[in-house]
Formats: sequence, C-alpha cells, structure tokens
Amino acid sequence: MSQEAAQEQPVQPSGGAPKGLLQQMEELMAALTADLSQLDAELQSSTPSRPASHHDDTPA
Repeated sequence: MSQEAAQEQPVQPSGGAPKGLLQQMEELMAALTADLSQLDAELQSSTPSRPASHHDDTPA
C-alpha cells in the first residue's frame, strides 16, 4: 500500500473537517434508530392491537 492511500481522508460533502469512523457510525446508528422508531409508531397506529406472538395458531 502506498503512503498516499494510507494518508487519504474521506471527503465530506459539507466541506467540514473529516469525521472519525466511530462518529460516522454513531450518527448512522442514531439516524437508523430514529427511522425505526418512526416506522414502529406508524405501524402501531395503523394496525389493530394483537397479542405479540410469533407462533402459528394451528395445532402441531
């Protein structure tokens, strides 16, 4: 590997300083959590309440 490749920093579209990988992952996880929470709220409000069961009701 060349030294140039090892020294490259990711380019940020906002033009700000490059972020660390951990910070990027934390931001992505926060965004994902918010999206999943919103989706869950939408699903909860659009479906009638049912018992949380992952089993079939058919006898074995």
